[in-house]
Amino acid sequence: MTAAPATAPVASAAGAPARRDLWARPAVRVVGGLLVPALLLLAWQIASTTGAIPAYRLPAPATVLTAAAEMAQTGELWLNIAISVQRVLLGFALGSLIGIGAAAIVGLSRIGDVLLSPSLAALRAIPSLALVPLLLLWMGIGEESKVTLIAIGAFFPVFTTVAGALRHVDAHLVEMGRSFSLRGWDLFRTVQLPAVLPALVSGLRLGMAQAWLFLVASELLGAAMGLGFLLTISQQTGRVDRILLTIVLLALLGALSNAILSVVQKRLLRRWA
Repeated sequence: MTAAPATAPVASAAGAPARRDLWARPAVRVVGGLLVPALLLLAWQIASTTGAIPAYRLPAPATVLTAAAEMAQTGELWLNIAISVQRVLLGFALGSLIGIGAAAIVGLSRIGDVLLSPSLAALRAIPSLALVPLLLLWMGIGEESKVTLIAIGAFFPVFTTVAGALRHVDAHLVEMGRSFSLRGWDLFRTVQLPAVLPALVSGLRLGMAQAWLFLVASELLGAAMGLGFLLTISQQTGRVDRILLTIVLLALLGALSNAILSVVQKRLLRRWA
């Protein structure tokens, strides 16, 4: 009579990890992640084919695919994608490196924190579009102004995340590193930076997302190529299918870059954790 109640908690406890393991499987995560986009695509198809939304406002997915095929045949699609990806990678790399350096100064030095934190907080509050006219006047409409704006966008998430994490590095780890005669750059590279690795990768993922946002801002003004330029031209010519295509491409590229950084994060944590 008393055996049945005793075994119930055991079965429940054994079932909980099994359910957690099910949701952690890569196949389940991929299928689950595709579920919402598939439902949105289905709703899009229904709304456009039934006439609930006029076709000139919301073309059918097949129309958008046709526009993509036409641009792919002429090479226009691949050229715009390549230009935008190049700008994002350059700006992201530049902004991330500077962000890590500034985070080290602010997060590890009280003087740096006092001198730089207020100014950087003020700069962070400036909207990205407010910087576009100034960068165009200073650097012209070439690649320098666009890459600089993207770098600014990538800088602040990396700086904020890493600086906050460096302030809370375990003091025992630092003392252990100093006991092995590690100082300055060697101490930062060997002890402090690996200690904040999860925060660093999180900051890089946020920085990459910001880089894509700032890309569109940089290409909407003063660009002759790129996905932001494609948005502007499509708006001027009334090509809603190309506007939707560009939005979908930006979403896919952003998701792909985030997935790559997620894989890098897992490998780094597996090595350093």
